Parts: sequence; C-alpha cells; structure tokens
Amino acid sequence: MWAIVNNRYGSPDDLKLQEIDKPTVGDDAVLIRVAAASVNPYDWHVMRGVPYLIRLLRGLRRPKSSLFGADVAGHVETVGKNVTHVQAGDEVFGWGDGTFAEYVCVDERSCLHKPNRLTFEQAAAVPLAGCTALQALRDGGRLQQGYSVLINGASGGVGTFAVQIARALGAEVTGVSSTRNVDLVRSIGANHVVDYNVENFTLSGKRYDLILDLIANHSLSAFNRVLKPRGTLVLAGGGAGRWLGPLARPLKAVVLSRFYSQRCVAFLASLKKEDGVFLSELIEAGRVTPVIDRTYRLSEAPEAIRYLEAGHARGKVVITMAGQT
Repeated sequence: MWAIVNNRYGSPDDLKLQEIDKPTVGDDAVLIRVAAASVNPYDWHVMRGVPYLIRLLRGLRRPKSSLFGADVAGHVETVGKNVTHVQAGDEVFGWGDGTFAEYVCVDERSCLHKPNRLTFEQAAAVPLAGCTALQALRDGGRLQQGYSVLINGASGGVGTFAVQIARALGAEVTGVSSTRNVDLVRSIGANHVVDYNVENFTLSGKRYDLILDLIANHSLSAFNRVLKPRGTLVLAGGGAGRWLGPLARPLKAVVLSRFYSQRCVAFLASLKKEDGVFLSELIEAGRVTPVIDRTYRLSEAPEAIRYLEAGHARGKVVITMAGQT
C-alpha cells in the first residue's frame, strides 16, 4: 500500500510517499480502507519533533513510528475476532496512528460509524478538532446553558467546531476572527463576530462567562479584564517554544491565575469514544457541520501540512484518497 512516511524529524520536505506492507489486524483491531484523513497541528509538531517533549513519546533522535496522521474516515476492510460493533463494508471514522495511508489499523474503541449526513472528507475532519472543542468547552470551561462564551480563533479547525458546539449547548457565542473570516464565523452560528483587525475585544468593556483561547495573542491580564468575576479562561492552543511549545503558556497562566478570582484551565484533549458518539449525535441532528478549507491528495500531504502550519486555514485541511497518485 502507499503511505506517507516520516523517517526523521524535520520539514514537510522530509515526508515521503512510499509503498509499504499493508498492516495486519489484531484481535481487537479494525482495518480501515482509508477514504480521507485530516491534518492537525499535532501532525506538524510530530513531524518537526518540536516541542522536544514530543520526542520523549515518539523517539529522541528519530520517530519510533515512521507512519503519519491521526484522523481517518473510510470503509471497514476486516475486523479482529473480538470486534462486534462494526463489520466489513461499514462506513466509519475515528483515529489511530498512520492514517495518511491507503489502509490503517485502529483500536476498536477508536472506530465509530460515520454519520450519514457527512461525506468521508467531512467525517475525517471531526475526531481531534471536534473532541478538542467539545472537551475544552464542556469539561475545561464547565459550559452551562445561557453562558456568554467568547472563542478567540473562531475560524480555525477547532474554532469552527467550538462555535457550533457552544451554540448547540445553549450558549450565546462571540467569535473572534480576521476580516476575511467574519462571514464564515457568522454563517456557522456565532451570535456576534469581532474582527480583530478592527476591534480589540479585550478593551470592549463586555464580559464573558467563558473564554476559549485558541491562538494565544493576548496576555492573561487582558483576558481577565473581559471575564466575569467567576468566569473561566480555557487555554487550548497557540504558543511556541522548543521545549514545552503550546504547553508553556497555559502552565504559566495557571500559576499566575492564583492571583485572580477567575479560573484558568490549561487544556489538552484526550480522545474518547463516548465523545465521538456525542459529536455524531450533534452532527446527525444538524447542529454541527465540519468546515473544510482545502483538500489535498495523499501525494500532496507535505503541501497540506505546510499550508496548515502557516496558520491561515479556515476550518479543516483534509487529505483525500481519491486520485491519490
């Protein structure tokens, strides 16, 4: 089978399309014939091996696994003997290791039936970004119906899910984006949209129950200025640094938050099947629809990652197996 292979940490130029052996299926695994996979910031962090914390998990000098990609959608090719909830031919989506390939093996707990409303490309966009948005709002932010919620970075992969999920959970949502994305953020359900090229929301005087920050372009004190006295700030993206990367700023903010009345949560998603099911229910009900910016062929995976890493994607970037060579 054809797959994107990453044998060393580096740039997108180091990713290669190679022919490798088709994976074998364990007793508790599902073999998926991949129709689409989506690209996440996680992928380019793994590609570069930065922050260095990643190398403790993936290999110090070179990646332990040469395969690439996490989100997937496709058809079940075969299942292990202990798998009962899906069968050959089913349309599924989920997550695993090495999804930028014609076939991938995933744990049965990471495999769900694809919502009928979605194409394979849309379904592949859901797992990591959708679960991050859901958990950040519901678990990190303790979102309740009637909350006023601000999403800083509302037009990105996680942000477009967050706007829709917050609305579905009964919040009044303000999305912050650039000028070119104002109409997009409004079209997916935001009650209010702030164009950060025109207005600095931290100086607006408005206050929110919950702020989800995805791009790290304001200080903790600026966020606290627009949080209600018992409001919550969830930090779920942005930031740099070669050692801790996006984790450095949230950890620092949590320490500093002891001097404020508001909560500050450093958030990192954990993919769970029950959250995938919950997202599927919202999707089938028409409450959430993935936003896709661009699609690339498998052979164009380096260009897809380069585009996402530039930081200007509107919604999700997806790799499709259609015409992959």
